[in-house]
Amino acid sequence: MPDHDILCELFRKEARVALEDGDYGKKAVTLNEPKCDDHKGYSVVISNMPEDAVVIKGDAFPSPTTIFSNSRGECKRADFVIVANIPIKKKTRNLIIFIEMKKGKGGSELEIIQQLKGAWCVIDYCRSIGQRFWKQESFLNPNDYDYRFVSIRDIAINKKPTRISPLDGLHDSPERMLKINSPHHLQFKQLVGAV
Repeated sequence: MPDHDILCELFRKEARVALEDGDYGKKAVTLNEPKCDDHKGYSVVISNMPEDAVVIKGDAFPSPTTIFSNSRGECKRADFVIVANIPIKKKTRNLIIFIEMKKGKGGSELEIIQQLKGAWCVIDYCRSIGQRFWKQESFLNPNDYDYRFVSIRDIAINKKPTRISPLDGLHDSPERMLKINSPHHLQFKQLVGAV
């Protein structure tokens, strides 16, 4: 059974973000952070999404504070996780992209790293569920996926052009996350980088 099908069965619709029709017949996704006590809601649109991408609300997974002490931020989770396949030279490459969004400049880098790591742990947990309950040993196999970690900030600032901090290498660990400021007209391939 393909990973995409298991993910769609595993996650409730409320825990996923549906793809929508974008420009030129391509798919897009709108990542929304709802209004809460300390901020108004905000959103980011990512265009040119792969047709079979599964977008998961990473923070819909309840915080395990009743079990863990959270002494190292292990109860935090990033906002979204995108699981997708992209074709590259007659091959398909599997990707998991972890995304943390901040309306302004808020949140320390350490806190964002903890949130990205927490969402990674959610995916590790999902892998175990697929292996044990769906009996699919290769489900979300880390050897078959490239991981990307992204921080999107200054979402509320709409008069600045999108800025993506240059990286030396790939953003394939939380400590080396891709930092995007003032996100406007974001494309899926910008989140992916080299594969």
